[in-house]
Amino acid sequence: MLETAISVKDRLIVALDVPNAAQARQLVRSLGNAVVHYKIGLQLFTAEGPEFVRELCRSGKKVFLDLKLHDIPNTVAGAVKSIAELGCSMVTIHASGGRKMMSAAVEAAASANPQLVVLGVTVLTSMADDDLADVGLPVGAWEHTVYLGKLAQNAGCGGVIASPQEVQELRRILEPSKFIVTPGIRPSGANAEDQARIATPADALNHGADYLVIGRPITAASDPLHATTAILQEMEHATN
Repeated sequence: MLETAISVKDRLIVALDVPNAAQARQLVRSLGNAVVHYKIGLQLFTAEGPEFVRELCRSGKKVFLDLKLHDIPNTVAGAVKSIAELGCSMVTIHASGGRKMMSAAVEAAASANPQLVVLGVTVLTSMADDDLADVGLPVGAWEHTVYLGKLAQNAGCGGVIASPQEVQELRRILEPSKFIVTPGIRPSGANAEDQARIATPADALNHGADYLVIGRPITAASDPLHATTAILQEMEHATN
């Protein structure tokens, strides 16, 4: 069962994984009031910079800035302070950057904009156990995600990014106030594409996810609004 404090519509974060602001604006217009929360990632931010972030925030939409920051603590803290001043609701940092880096990011957000939620990225949803072995980690994706989730919580992060496969265990071990934001969501019957660890919207929510990040099933659809409506209906089933 879902907690009712967050509406189903607000739980959906649409990923604006498009090459420029013109295409992003067109998509936002086409989705209208059906979507309130958008993710801006590296592709769009690199192309358009912070001004489009400000524009989207000024329009009344919530912006999740997904830059996955990973650097020395002082550098990440400075970046988070700048992001906080844009008016974003969420920002990502790599939990693998360590406790000191994450703590510095959390402190910077709190001083500049206490409403900004710092999320620790655990293991990318494109990665499977073999991929972790390739980079020298002797543990699987599930185990490493849980470990990094605990580390992010201990560093003061407001939540974590994790695949649907780890959500249930994270919900069990994390404080109830910590958000779990879940990419790798594919509606029933959709292609997994380059995602290795996926789930349907209803399954992810039933396992304890707070927010779902969905990109290509909406942005690549012939009718994005129809695709969004169908996904929201799937999400509604999680409340039954």
